[in-house]
Amino acid sequence: MVEEMSKEEIMKNAMDDFYSIQEYMLLARKENATETYASLKKRYRYLKALLNNLGVNLTEIDEIKE
Repeated sequence: MVEEMSKEEIMKNAMDDFYSIQEYMLLARKENATETYASLKKRYRYLKALLNNLGVNLTEIDEIKE
């Protein structure tokens, strides 16, 4: 049987992923890895939308701001 994740668990996982994706995006930007950056940006946008939907204020934690 599959257990459902709580909103808090989903939020924590998404925030952890959001933090990691931003770190990789900043690295890709620094290394001028445009294809890698574009791929990461898709995941970044998905996580940003999810976190916004969950009510997370991204003003302080969004380092990319795209």
